[in-house]
Amino acid sequence: MHSSEVSTGITPELSSSEMEKNGSAGSIPRIHGFGLAVIALTSVALALATASECASVLHVPSLNYGLVLWGWWGLIASAIWTIGFRKPIILGFSPVAIIVQMVIGCFLGIVHLLLLGSLGFINAAHPTALAVWTSLLNINRFGIEILVYGFVLGMIGIVQFQMRAQRDAMKSLALKKQLSEAQLRALQMQLEPHFLFNTLNAITTLVELGRQKEAVEMLGHLNAILKSTLKRTNPEKVPLSQELEVVENYLAIEQVRFADRLRIEIKVEPAALDSLVPCFLLQPIVENAIRHGIAQCESDGLVEATARRDGDLLRLEVRDTGAGRNGHAKPGNGIGLKNTRERLAHFYQDGYVMKAQPSGNGFEVAIAIPYERS
Repeated sequence: MHSSEVSTGITPELSSSEMEKNGSAGSIPRIHGFGLAVIALTSVALALATASECASVLHVPSLNYGLVLWGWWGLIASAIWTIGFRKPIILGFSPVAIIVQMVIGCFLGIVHLLLLGSLGFINAAHPTALAVWTSLLNINRFGIEILVYGFVLGMIGIVQFQMRAQRDAMKSLALKKQLSEAQLRALQMQLEPHFLFNTLNAITTLVELGRQKEAVEMLGHLNAILKSTLKRTNPEKVPLSQELEVVENYLAIEQVRFADRLRIEIKVEPAALDSLVPCFLLQPIVENAIRHGIAQCESDGLVEATARRDGDLLRLEVRDTGAGRNGHAKPGNGIGLKNTRERLAHFYQDGYVMKAQPSGNGFEVAIAIPYERS
């Protein structure tokens, strides 16, 4: 094994998958309907308020005036709201869009004033029909119409812009999470065959040496590890107690290989057993300790693993006595430590510490991660 600097890894983003994508698509009709309902209720409330201010909500001419005044803008707002969902470019701020909206606003303002003026047939006597229709066509009322249209257009544009920005952000987070999960699955697929390859090689060696009993025993432990691994459909966190079962089965395999040359000490505080850890976290570290330390020993060697809770942290340590002064330790350039760092970075971003460094004649790996109770 070789010395390694303290690393906090990369920082992959999180976010949702198909459920979020489907939820976002399904929410669009609901949001559209909710917006239309708000517009309708606002228009009715303003119409009633206008009628009440003119005379009374029970006064038919006043009620007609309020409904025509604000019902018109309610219809216009509903149309803009609906078109904005289908053609967002209409609500943009490009020069062409602004000119088009100015023309539309002037046209709608004139039509609205003519419509309001036509109410004069009901409650006013004018010399001619033309005078009735054009009674409200003046610069002040026309200016108000343009301002109201601009206000409605601007408010709907801002709301829909924010909605699109939020929807795009959710899609971006969902994509990043999918990529992150794919990366983690790739790391997991890289790690497990690596362990399996080494174990099968050891079993093959035992068979070639005629040690069938030990080979069968090793296959039994391998079977227990694979059963535990195959139960996990996705890379995930597991209780430390479950992770230790994998480590113990792996160490049982190695003890078959090394017999009395391998001594093992596992010290785990009871308070740490229910803590969540990334699956297959400790096994590659223990494997490195044996392959690059104990396997090179001329005499017996010790692998010690400890786990304890330290406030809001879970501290894990794996150390070996190494090859000794007269041994020939092999530098650890495999995938174990690198893979472990990348998976820790996936789960904890910058919230973990991992140290891998020489310790006496051996090597030590120390990990600190947030304590999470299972």
